[in-house]
Amino acid sequence: MSQYFDVGDETLWNPSNGAARLFLRHVRLYEEELGVPSGFGPMENDECAIDPAAFETYVDALLELHDRTRHAIVDALSEGFVATVLVLAERAGVEVRRPAPAEGLEGLTDVQVPLPDAQDRAVRLRERAGLLERRMPV
Repeated sequence: MSQYFDVGDETLWNPSNGAARLFLRHVRLYEEELGVPSGFGPMENDECAIDPAAFETYVDALLELHDRTRHAIVDALSEGFVATVLVLAERAGVEVRRPAPAEGLEGLTDVQVPLPDAQDRAVRLRERAGLLERRMPV
């Protein structure tokens, strides 16, 4: 069995039930963490409709949070989810606005010393999204 994540009549992703269930739980967790709706509707009859306008706002907020964090454990917990969201955003035609990497400590949260290199994190996230893109069936 599988589930469908759709924008209009276009399927963006068709994962297994388990992957879909875990992904949607992460979506809801980050909705709460960000205070921003994701645009993902409920899973009904194996289909989840995505509102692209709300999803774009969610992606922007998620990337901003990811950029403000400099903590190895938080990165490890969130990186796969963020990369998956980036793949879906690209497939949905959402304009992904990556924030400029923060300089110094100003505006950062969940900081771990020494700070991970922001540029390395951004490269790693893009690479992970690229790998996932090839593994996410449409």
